[in-house]
Amino acid sequence: MDAFLTSFFALAVAEFGDRPQILCAALAIRYGRMSPVLWGLGLATLCNCVISAVAGSAIHRWISEDALQLFYALSLIFAGVGMMAWRRPVDLLEKWPLGPFWTSFLGLFVLQFGDKGQFILIATAARTGMGSFAAAGGWFGVMIACLPAILFYRQLADHVPMVAVRYTGGAGFLLIGAVLALGAWGIF
Repeated sequence: MDAFLTSFFALAVAEFGDRPQILCAALAIRYGRMSPVLWGLGLATLCNCVISAVAGSAIHRWISEDALQLFYALSLIFAGVGMMAWRRPVDLLEKWPLGPFWTSFLGLFVLQFGDKGQFILIATAARTGMGSFAAAGGWFGVMIACLPAILFYRQLADHVPMVAVRYTGGAGFLLIGAVLALGAWGIF
């Protein structure tokens, strides 16, 4: 259950206000249909979560416990920096002639691949050794973060201070990551 809850909460926070959420809202506006965007997001996220969980489970067998905790701490620190750093504009995939589902699936798969959420999920699966629970929690976390962007894209942008959310989440990741890193080194 630790793997599920950790990845769920971490990815829900990490993806809120991030580029996948922005792309989901843009695609929902562009196509005027939520269902294909939602299915594309779900499948793209599932693929990325499974890849991350398999990689993390393989790493779990190779690295000692302290190194795994440090790896997890570093993934949170880098996620915190990523949330607080300047970000380039999201490519809205306007020239992709693939239709709503395929544009959503492929665009979100590529956008999420190598993103901070994927590294958090790899580190969670590596730390706990429970890849399937980490993947399920990560999938639900990303879906919970991106679903409001698909359903309420206009209201979300008008009423939620995304910059404040990103900075608060980033500071939280930095703090938790620093404490875990100090613990892995035996300092804290």
